Amino acid sequence: MKLIIAYIQPHKLNDVKQELYANEIYKMSVTNSLGCGQQAGYTEHYRGVDIEVNLLKKVRLEIAVNDNFVTKTVDAIIKGARTGEIGDGKIFILPLEDCIRIRTGDKGSSAIG
Repeated sequence: MKLIIAYIQPHKLNDVKQELYANEIYKMSVTNSLGCGQQAGYTEHYRGVDIEVNLLKKVRLEIAVNDNFVTKTVDAIIKGARTGEIGDGKIFILPLEDCIRIRTGDKGSSAIG
């Protein structure tokens, strides 16, 4: 089992979701987040003051999958999120020690679904 965490551009969320659905991946958590990478932000002029904006809006996806779905999930995220520009995002793959479905008490890969 793996936990896939992806940071993507907010406007690409719908494209990523459609790619995931097309690959039969329906379960995910989505969170709004702020961050910066190579983009390094930008400067705005507001009421005569220069303001440096270096934390940009991102969307964080968390998807727990069984090992046989890792490649399909990563490929779907890349296909939906890629623009070829700096700031497309990052994907992290972490080992998932256990998963428990609260409703039934199922454990492990059967709890992920």
